Amino acid sequence: MNKSTLALAVAVGVLAQQAGAAGFIEDSKATLGLRNFYINTDNRDSAAGTTANRNAGVQNKNEEWGQGFDLRFISGYTQGTVGFGIDAIGLLGVRLDSGGGTNGATATSYGGTVFPSKSNGEAVDNFSSLGLTAKAKISQTELKLGTLQPKLPVIVTNDGRLLPQTWQGGQITSGDIKDLTLVGGQIEAVKGRNSSNTEQLSIGGANSPTITGRDSNKFIYGGGDYKITKDLTAQYYYGNLEDFYKQHFLGLVHNWAIGPGVLKSDLRYFNSSDDGANGNTPAYYSSGNYSGAASGRGKVDNNLYSGLFLYTVAGHTFGGGWQYSNGSSDFPWLNQGDGSSNYTITDMQIQKFGRAGEKTWQARYSYDFAKVGLPGATAGIVYLRGDNIDTVTGGGGVLGR
Repeated sequence: MNKSTLALAVAVGVLAQQAGAAGFIEDSKATLGLRNFYINTDNRDSAAGTTANRNAGVQNKNEEWGQGFDLRFISGYTQGTVGFGIDAIGLLGVRLDSGGGTNGATATSYGGTVFPSKSNGEAVDNFSSLGLTAKAKISQTELKLGTLQPKLPVIVTNDGRLLPQTWQGGQITSGDIKDLTLVGGQIEAVKGRNSSNTEQLSIGGANSPTITGRDSNKFIYGGGDYKITKDLTAQYYYGNLEDFYKQHFLGLVHNWAIGPGVLKSDLRYFNSSDDGANGNTPAYYSSGNYSGAASGRGKVDNNLYSGLFLYTVAGHTFGGGWQYSNGSSDFPWLNQGDGSSNYTITDMQIQKFGRAGEKTWQARYSYDFAKVGLPGATAGIVYLRGDNIDTVTGGGGVLGR
């Protein structure tokens, strides 16, 4: 039994004795989220358009349809100087339509686009998981051990398919200092959005379901947000995936009331460098552009700069932004190859726009239907264009909408 599992077992044992205390039950709540997800991707002119990809089993079309159930229980805290509680998340995905020829699975993939796949390549009928989180709280400081879903500049939970990604580890959050929120933690494993099983951690370019030894079970992170004024927030975060990369993040967010609306300015900077085996072992290398390396892979070396500006008025949001990924490697983030997200302004389903040398500009518009009595409903469009990508064969561009 590892340390995290032992700590969780001890915490649950304490809860069994104190569950009747006022606060634990009264402040508890349960929610059920439903998501119906359909995806249809035409690959004939892109991924499946090359002989190598066709030989590897890349399909001409990916088409899957499913129903997701997300049941969550969040407890209150027991009384006393130290309050204890426990949270739970139960996830179930049910296949409505998919086939072995359209689910996106290949011989080297982690499964289909939405569902895990059987040994014959067909999508499973359903998949599920259960996550438990023990928690303790003193004043405004909270410790959680077990299943986590962090959303921070150096680690972002992906929720871009039928069910969300979850992580295993521990995290402490403190708001005891006025205008300052501090966060720190360690992650040991991750469960992908189309899986019932946990796996270790990796980055793009180093991971593969058919090769072992290119992963890590230790990602540590920490940082904080400080409200300089009510409209200006400064951020610093650090993340370290053992044997892969170290990353520093600086951010500045400002809200400025102009006329009937508000202009939000969001400035971000990431500095990423190699750590451990990534600096000298080819199996741990990252994707990018490396002079003299025909493989196009090498150690992490990236500086990413970006700015996003959004003006919101009467439910309408208009915006634009620019990003530059400078360095020999692509921008690194926690990426096991089965669906991931990062904290860039260009994090999209089809592309991340963080290749070595890539410069990207964007324009966007969205509308919040809460203004017309439909809270939670939004619609929008984003146009991005990236170019100047550095590769071993020259520059290129990527277009996304």
